[in-house]
Amino acid sequence: MSIVTLVSGGLDSTLMAVLAQEEKIVQFPLFIDYGQINKDKELSACLSNFKRHDLPIPKIVQLSGYGALLSSGLTDPNKRIFEDAFLPCRNLLFLTIGAAYAYQCNANAVAIGLLNEAFSIFPDQTEAFVRDTESLVSKSLGHSIQILTPLMSFSKAEVVRVAKLKGVNKTYSCHAGTEKPCGVCVACREYLGLEV
Repeated sequence: MSIVTLVSGGLDSTLMAVLAQEEKIVQFPLFIDYGQINKDKELSACLSNFKRHDLPIPKIVQLSGYGALLSSGLTDPNKRIFEDAFLPCRNLLFLTIGAAYAYQCNANAVAIGLLNEAFSIFPDQTEAFVRDTESLVSKSLGHSIQILTPLMSFSKAEVVRVAKLKGVNKTYSCHAGTEKPCGVCVACREYLGLEV
């Protein structure tokens, strides 16, 4: 099996790539610049971790116009980083690009680091969304592409525990893009175990 792993500099996607490597799965990591405020910090952490874990260097796709067109707390510093965090169709965009790249690479699947939907706050983080998207991208390609969610049975606390066991550290998820994590954004609140 070969897969496209959708990666950022964050804990979830880094752990997902490390677990795929342990399973000897051929992977084509893909980092998407969608105009996120924290892109530089995310990408730096992503590249450092992939080098540290001897993972393939991710391809980077430039889609920053998406965030410029559809502002949210993830893409516009004038928006509230927590209350305005929803970026419409972000995961659909990721999975569509990932599926097209998988088709080009002759890969069987796209993997995304979504966690247990009991902890999801956006509509594009659910099992139903994943299955519908898998059907749609497969139809649009005329070729079956699976969408894998290897962490969907995990809570953030479980991801943190497994990541420590696997030596995954020095990741970056804070949406603010600041040197020290803000503690306010969705990613920071998840990591700290605060209600989102």
